[in-house]
Amino acid sequence: MSSPQAGFTTDFTMNESPVRDIIIIGGGQSGLATAYHLRHSFPDFTLLDEQESSGGAWLHAWQSLRLFSPADASSLPGWLMPRTKEIYPTRLDVIDYLTQYEKRYDFPVQRPVQVQSVERDGSVFRLTTSRGIYRTRALVCATGSWSHPSIPDYAGKEIFQGQQLHSAHYSSPDKFSGKRVLVVGGGNSAAQILAEVSKVADTTWVTLTEPTFLPDEVDGRYLFQAATQRFQAGDTQTGGGLADIVMVESVKEARNRGVLHAVRPFTALTKTGVIWPDGRSEAIDAVIWCTGFRPALGFLKPLGVLTADGKVDVLGTRSVREPGLWLVGYGSWTGFASATLIGVNRSARQTAREISAFLQEDKAR
Repeated sequence: MSSPQAGFTTDFTMNESPVRDIIIIGGGQSGLATAYHLRHSFPDFTLLDEQESSGGAWLHAWQSLRLFSPADASSLPGWLMPRTKEIYPTRLDVIDYLTQYEKRYDFPVQRPVQVQSVERDGSVFRLTTSRGIYRTRALVCATGSWSHPSIPDYAGKEIFQGQQLHSAHYSSPDKFSGKRVLVVGGGNSAAQILAEVSKVADTTWVTLTEPTFLPDEVDGRYLFQAATQRFQAGDTQTGGGLADIVMVESVKEARNRGVLHAVRPFTALTKTGVIWPDGRSEAIDAVIWCTGFRPALGFLKPLGVLTADGKVDVLGTRSVREPGLWLVGYGSWTGFASATLIGVNRSARQTAREISAFLQEDKAR
């Protein structure tokens, strides 16, 4: 959401909307979880979502993506995801769940609305969007990071003449058939993409360190529970456990084919391939970067709250510099496991409580 996208037009002929108590930017899982906890205490809120339909970032995930937790362990507050045909829900299952969740609670979502900038206007925030001006006393950012993919700054990246694609834009293995492909990244996304691309292409898996695979009988549900127990015991360094690769069926199948072998990173890209640490050159046709994302918060630049890495200094989920601003669902810096379906509840609930207190104090002045 940090830059204008095709299909959006800015219409400033629209009058400014009345000042709202709360605006949530983002209609995906984090925005919906926050709306759930706000709906009774402060019903005067609006969600602005840049997507054409419900589903958030899941609308753009690759076709074969599956969760690695069962439906009942992949749910937002208030309503469990209905049991799916297979043990692990598909991307389409998640989109349907989020769509029905939004309808179930009749959340006031406006879409498509792209927020282009946020600035202070006295005691309120002024949002310039693709559909006019909005103003609000309290602002929640729940845009996630899918629209801001991150690719490492490898030497030669600009001169490589093959295809480079981030996992954010990966759809299916079809276009890689018969090619020599590097899959770069050591997480679950990389493992799942490698598993299907390796069926049609000559693939090499590149990771910073040797991947860690969970036992076959352990899925994301148990992984999350174990990490939560460590977190509650005071161990905040739980990211490693959450990043371990879950052996979903496609990854098991890839293991049985003998393709789950990773090598350490190359030193540079060339026009036609890569150079490995031992100096050997190898020709490749494509690189799929499964290298993560950064917060999609460029629209906050006018507020002067962004740090050098594109984040916002927060206490919990509340901005330190802008007390009327909250950020939900961006990962560990805005709450333990807050970027997951099941993990965002804690952050969303606390955010709703803080906003309610903030608005009550504001209206008492």
